[in-house]
Amino acid sequence: MPSSASRDAVVVGSGPNGLSAAVELARAGYFVRLLELRENIGGAARSAALTLPGFVHDVGSSVFPLGVASPFFRTLPLAQFDVQWIHPSAPLAHPFDDGTAGILEPSLATMTAALGADGPAWNSLLKPLAACVEPLLREILAPPHLPRHPLVLARFGLPGLRSGRSLASSRFRAESTRALFAGLSAHHTQPLDYPTTAAFGLLFAMLGHTTGWPIVAGGTQKLSDALAALLRSLGGEIETGRRITSLDEVPRARATLLDLTPRQFAALAGARLAAGERSRLERFRYGPGIFKVDWALSAPIPWRASACARAATVHVGGSLDEIAANEEAVARGELPRSPFLILVQPSLFDSSRAPAGKHTAWAYCRVPNGSAADMLPA
Repeated sequence: MPSSASRDAVVVGSGPNGLSAAVELARAGYFVRLLELRENIGGAARSAALTLPGFVHDVGSSVFPLGVASPFFRTLPLAQFDVQWIHPSAPLAHPFDDGTAGILEPSLATMTAALGADGPAWNSLLKPLAACVEPLLREILAPPHLPRHPLVLARFGLPGLRSGRSLASSRFRAESTRALFAGLSAHHTQPLDYPTTAAFGLLFAMLGHTTGWPIVAGGTQKLSDALAALLRSLGGEIETGRRITSLDEVPRARATLLDLTPRQFAALAGARLAAGERSRLERFRYGPGIFKVDWALSAPIPWRASACARAATVHVGGSLDEIAANEEAVARGELPRSPFLILVQPSLFDSSRAPAGKHTAWAYCRVPNGSAADMLPA
């Protein structure tokens, strides 16, 4: 055990942020101790048998557009720790009621041709971003800083400042193209009329045309386990089943990082915080909640649009107006009548997720915070 005078750090919480922070501290020469409440590490980046034996379901995160594109993750030797990325033949499918589907093609040229009259508009919007994806990601994923590539950032930032609805409506003619971009923009947690929601549509479309939307072979748990194994290889320690109810219970260290939410931090810090600061943290308003359903299937989902089988990720939400109405309802505190679903069907591309001949799928939608239980049958 290092002496109290050594460079040591404690990280509380083993979600992706906590694990990544612990790895980076260890690479910088710190002795790192990571503390996790659960017996399994990973936070939302976990896998478990949530339905039937032999079916592997991802508890939270499942598809990783930024998994292979992240400037930080690209510096990690994840392949040495059994992380294998699987790329479906298409990053995304968006089915419609008439039996057709919009497809986000990995090739920008193929996408441009497939969109017909909207092809030139899509190409002019995405081609400049795809051409400079690496410096752009370093700009938008970094902490606040003086831009090193201001022109590159402007190509993304100027259209990205708009709302997803306004950008889709003004740039594209076909309802199918508008809906496809709306679904991409709806990964933002705000309604589609809000400024900057277009940035999410641009980001996820750009990644689809460059680095892809991969899943992890064997389940997301493999990624968390790899980060944990990397941390241990760097001399770090992980203690699971460790409940922390106060900062006084955290071992003293030169650096302490908490992978927690504002209210959780306020509860742990207690009297260490000034009354005003503690009150502000306790009043923090969380965003929408998530309602998720997992399925163990005897066969693949029988999509009317067969092209949906090309993608691990499927957006089920209809038109731009329908998606926008759903997201606006959630923002008003109402349960969505026709939820916008983000569905994942990984077993089409990863046979380890289910017994032979069987399949897994899951989908989630956003709901007003604290209302997920209201979605259950009476």
